[in-house]
Amino acid sequence: MRMLLLPLLLLLPACSQAADGTGAPATAPQQASVHPVSGLQVIPLTVTAGDTTHEFRVEVARTPQEQARGLMFRTEMGPNEGMLFPYDQPRILSFWMKNTVLSLDIVFIGPDRRVINIAAETVPYSEESVLSDGPAIAALELNGGRAAELGIVPGAQVDW
Repeated sequence: MRMLLLPLLLLLPACSQAADGTGAPATAPQQASVHPVSGLQVIPLTVTAGDTTHEFRVEVARTPQEQARGLMFRTEMGPNEGMLFPYDQPRILSFWMKNTVLSLDIVFIGPDRRVINIAAETVPYSEESVLSDGPAIAALELNGGRAAELGIVPGAQVDW
């Protein structure tokens, strides 16, 4: 058993070397890439409205199961956080607020990655559908009122 461990122990120092060979430990990413509550990947996203760019860290709900759950049951979200729902093909998107505690702005994003329309300050727990005004490739959920506060309007550019 000792003979098997010796080669492993010799490899450990090599694992902690920086890619540049200096021996300095590699730096960790500034923020976690997985959300601690949802377990979803977190990515940077920007919204540019006029001359102003707003930076967000958003959870990405990719699968139908992740999209169905969305922000249900969540009781808080930071001011520069959100959830992105990307789709492979443009389509009319429909969202509701069933089991969603937070009021949200739902920003619908077209194939050109520009805001089509915003369902502002949705009503928590509502089962009424809110729709995109045209075919969309994604929806971005932000805290209710945040889009207006930041001046995010139809035509704003969204990049992720």
